[in-house]
Amino acid sequence: MGPTASGKTDLAISLRQHLPIELINVDSAQIYRQLDIGSAKPDAETLATAPHRLIDIRDPMDIYSAADFLADARREMADITAAGRIPLLVGGSMMYFKILLDGLSEMPEADYDIRQQLEQRAAKLGWPSLYKELQQVDPQTALRLHPNHSQRIQRALEVYQITGTPMSVLQTEASVGGLQNDYQIQQFALMPENRALLHQRIEQRFHKMMNQGFAEEVQALYRRGDLHVNLPAIRCVGYRQLWDFCAGDCTLDEAVEKGVIATRQLAKRQITWLRNWPRATEIAVDNGDSYFSAKFILDQCLKTLIQAPIYYNDGQG
Repeated sequence: MGPTASGKTDLAISLRQHLPIELINVDSAQIYRQLDIGSAKPDAETLATAPHRLIDIRDPMDIYSAADFLADARREMADITAAGRIPLLVGGSMMYFKILLDGLSEMPEADYDIRQQLEQRAAKLGWPSLYKELQQVDPQTALRLHPNHSQRIQRALEVYQITGTPMSVLQTEASVGGLQNDYQIQQFALMPENRALLHQRIEQRFHKMMNQGFAEEVQALYRRGDLHVNLPAIRCVGYRQLWDFCAGDCTLDEAVEKGVIATRQLAKRQITWLRNWPRATEIAVDNGDSYFSAKFILDQCLKTLIQAPIYYNDGQG
């Protein structure tokens, strides 16, 4: 686990060279085909040598739920352990990690009429206005969300309107499907010490993606004609801002600036999650002045793993 641009993928690939592991993607953007450059998806050469499961499994038109991820991840983990290897889950979608560990509370299915009503209200009033509404009906959920995190605000209000019960209350009720009873779990959190260094790295990476053709990638998605801004794939950080450029709502420079800002905000949310994450071993990625070498970070992880072997519990002891 770790914030965006912290080096998670490089570390996972390095670990695979030393341990009998198979990689499982935990990034809500990389599950989508055609979202390659902007999601920092490993390239074809890297995937050939270090395959990642749950990459390129859905079309950008699809809605991929947390329940879908839980089922897919559990299936892949069972397949890996059956082959005598260790699943290594890597990514920055913290909600997915939480669901994997704790399971998924019973939630109502999507009600598209209610969603449409919420989207219409948001278009008129803005998502911060609906966020204030969420603060009134479900303050616990609101505390975990940013006022512009439209997708999750919409879902929380939708659940409340359907059930009359705050999502935070439903989430504290009995959950199903968590991994705690099936696996011995070792958790690593890559943590930057210097926020300014991370911000600089994020900006550099975003401009690198632009040079690699990120804008052209989003333009190709826009030209498909069947995608729209309310789809989870298009709401992904970077894609949402460049979509506005494609729609003529801003200049390319403005889209890039907004994309960098949105990515930094994403990293801040991820770090907040990790600061409060139980049972995670924090691995520093910098010393406050510069980033540690990949080998140094790898050695920290390997030392911890040697002291805490991981195995699959097949129920036979």
